[in-house]
Amino acid sequence: MTLNNGRHTPINLRQSGAPRIDMLVGTRIRKSPFWHKSLEHGVRVVTVYNRMYHPRLYFSPDQGGLLGEYEYLTKHVTLWNVAVERQILVKGPDATAFIDYLVTRAMTGEKELSPGKARYVVLCNRDGGIVNDPVLLRIAQDEYWLSISDSDAGLWAQGVNAEGRFDVTIRELDVAPVQIQGPDSAALLTDAGVKDVQSLKFFNLVETTLFGCDVVISKTGFSGEEGYEIYLRNATRDADALWDGLVAAGEPHSLRVIAPGHISRLEAGILSYGQDMDLETSPYEVGLDWQVDLDKPHFIGKAALTDIARQGVSHKLVGLKFGGRQIDWYNADFWPVLNPQTKDRIGFVTSAFFSPRIGTNIALARVPVSLTEPDTEVLVKIPGRVEPLEARVCTTPFHEPARGMNRPVGGGSQPARPDRRYHRCRGKYR
Repeated sequence: MTLNNGRHTPINLRQSGAPRIDMLVGTRIRKSPFWHKSLEHGVRVVTVYNRMYHPRLYFSPDQGGLLGEYEYLTKHVTLWNVAVERQILVKGPDATAFIDYLVTRAMTGEKELSPGKARYVVLCNRDGGIVNDPVLLRIAQDEYWLSISDSDAGLWAQGVNAEGRFDVTIRELDVAPVQIQGPDSAALLTDAGVKDVQSLKFFNLVETTLFGCDVVISKTGFSGEEGYEIYLRNATRDADALWDGLVAAGEPHSLRVIAPGHISRLEAGILSYGQDMDLETSPYEVGLDWQVDLDKPHFIGKAALTDIARQGVSHKLVGLKFGGRQIDWYNADFWPVLNPQTKDRIGFVTSAFFSPRIGTNIALARVPVSLTEPDTEVLVKIPGRVEPLEARVCTTPFHEPARGMNRPVGGGSQPARPDRRYHRCRGKYR
């Protein structure tokens, strides 16, 4: 069985909207080590991500809401609580062999990841569906961390090795990341005492001490802006020291605490797991085919992905541009995409926002391959509007970050080149 012939669990396209209801805060959902700090900084809206409460808005309507946070991110420097990026340890004599079996990219020989470096990777199940798209950090010769997106990748990895075929330890760590994002991020970290941060290359790591805390810093982040991730060891104990130290160091730079910048990540063509792709999506549907090394001898999903690569796919993820009211909030539903002639439903929007840079609404949408060429016209059915809006397929990314080269997602894109590689990823560009 492959994923090319339709979904087994349909996408729920009922337009139920975003009712104003309270979220129960209880013990069943975890609170990250920085949860209380988000409360102190006035978090207004949260969601659940990796079984943790996850901030999605701080700015008030008077401050511009999400668009106000976007403006601050793109012009200044911001601090994000992203402890929901849980860290899964893979450590032991067979760590590299296990990682090579787990992910679709080649991880041995000339393509082996060196200690002190990171890489965006994809994990697939035997049917070729994406289980997770973590950032892989190689901490030591026998130690890797999977910085996971929103699925139980740690449980998945333990299940893969349930019979102990590989001599490795797999468990979650008491490590929690924050992100420093925005044009002044390097200046802030320099003032905080991080040496040579300006020369740190993309997807490289440095282990250091910051405000008395043991941290790993990477040149990565979930935005199209300049930025860094700080992975805090002993996070339950040291969360206050790191957070308060960063806030104090950020005062001269007008640091603000905001939610992860989904407008900026969408402009940069960055995918969000569970929203733009899931367990029933293959890498070939979302422009991640470059992540699949079919020359590897063995990895989970190789047979299915080989079939999909040969047969092709029926749908792909594309960029859309359309007018109408400014989309200034997260879409609560997958909006229907319609055929402009027949008005039949042919796909759905996964992510959508108004882009201040582009000056119009932008979106990612799953559509038939026959409608993936740039300038193809489709219709988008927006909740609360009787008539659908005209939209046009466009290349992605919508805005190419100055910090690195990237590759567009899905269909409707220019041919891929080796120096234009897209990295999802919680905004990873390499």
